[in-house]
Parts: sequence; structure tokens; C-alpha cells
Amino acid sequence: MTATGTLLGVWAHPDDEAYLSAALMATARRAGERVVVVTATRGELGTDDPAGWSPDRLARSRERELDESLRVVGVEEHRWLDYADGSLAAADAQPAIATLGRIIAEIEPDTIVTFGPDGMTGHDDHRTISSWVTQAWRLSGGAARLWYATLTPEFHATWGVLNERVGLWFDGAQPPVTLRRDLAAHIVCSGPSLDVKHRALRAHVSQTRPLEELVGARTYRAWWSSESFVAAGSAERALRPSSGAAARDRPGSSYAGRREPRPPASG
Repeated sequence: MTATGTLLGVWAHPDDEAYLSAALMATARRAGERVVVVTATRGELGTDDPAGWSPDRLARSRERELDESLRVVGVEEHRWLDYADGSLAAADAQPAIATLGRIIAEIEPDTIVTFGPDGMTGHDDHRTISSWVTQAWRLSGGAARLWYATLTPEFHATWGVLNERVGLWFDGAQPPVTLRRDLAAHIVCSGPSLDVKHRALRAHVSQTRPLEELVGARTYRAWWSSESFVAAGSAERALRPSSGAAARDRPGSSYAGRREPRPPASG
């Protein structure tokens, strides 16, 4: 893995940072690097039980979950952008880009990580954050490395059936795929590092418990044991269309509520 230096992560919802960069953040912190996380929304729509979880109640819960998840990986600096969950695509981009530009200028990161233009799952909030961060990075002069979270062909081959069964991809999504040789960074967690990643994910209990209960702890740990990043603008970056049924369109956080009547075979 390439050393990150000061690391800035910018994500749409609480739990995005854990799924896609918990190991990267923990590795940077162990190396003594500064890590700052920015989250655009509090994920207040990320539930299939809106009667039991009002937006205000869920937002408060997810704030606490994020605090604990970041504590697990050693991150002490966090900022909110204070947008409503599911609202980013309709928001005025210029104030958001200006805010992110000020954050970049203040922190002076060596590496910025976020979603690629695909938004990983195709969620509009994810894709919008990618656009905002990319534009702010360009306006800053592009001195920092900008890495997009991506997936490898091996990930798709191993987990493709499960991904489709739980409805990971949103309607019309083109999940990313990058060859291992073209990655800027790739982390495979095992042993203690996998324990840390698992704990960081479990801290987001409102979002991750249903999936872990569905597939089983062993499968869940293995499923999210790797993290891959590709440099923005890489000529080798490609998109892979989803091969199965489209996910149900939901406005809230992308990993919540992806449950089917019975567990997948790999569980």
C-alpha cells in the first residue's frame, strides 16, 4: 500500500467510511498520520422502519455510531456538512464545493478518498459527493492525491451472487471494477486488522446488524475484508454493469435494509 500522509475522507453517510476505508484509516493512524473524516448527511432515512425510527431519532443514533466507529480506527477529527439524507443531488453544488475547498485548504491533505463517479452502489448521494470532492480538488490545484474507492474483478467474482441477492446495486448502477495492477492502494485485512475493520462496521449497528445477521459473521467479515482505491483520472479505470436484478430505489443510506426473505447460499 502507498503511504497516505495526511488523509482526508469525504463520504455521504455514516458507515460509508467504515465499509470503504476503515482499514485505510487505521493503517494511516498507526503510521502516525493525521486522518480527518467529513460526512455530508446523518443518514436519517436509512431505515426500513420509519414508524419506529423517526429521522431525528435515527440521526442521533447514527451520530453516536459514527463516533464509536471512528474511535475504533483511531480517528479523532470529524466534520459534518449538515445536508439532509437523500438531498445532495438536488442541492446547490457551488456552496458545497466551496466548503470542501476550504476544508482542503485548511487540512492540506496528502491524500483524499471518496466515491468514484459511479457512487459505488449508484446512490445519488454517493455520486454527488464524488462530483463535489472532485471539483473542489481540481479547484485546489490538485496537489493532493485523489483516490476513488473501487472494487477488483476478484471481489466481483467472489461476491457477485451475494451482492445481487442483497440488492447492493441501485437501479441503473454500474459498479466499479479496477484491475489489481492499476490500483493506487489495496488492503486485505486479516487477523487483528480484520478484527478492527469488523468492529468499525459493527459500531454502525443500525445499518450493519441486519446484513451480518442475514449472511453470518464469518461471511460478513470476509465480504468486506478488502479495500481498493484507484487514482482519479486513471486511464485504466472501467465500470462494470450489474449482472442481476436492480436494487430497490431508496433515498437513504445505501447499505440499510437490503434484506431478502431467506439468506444467500454463501451465508
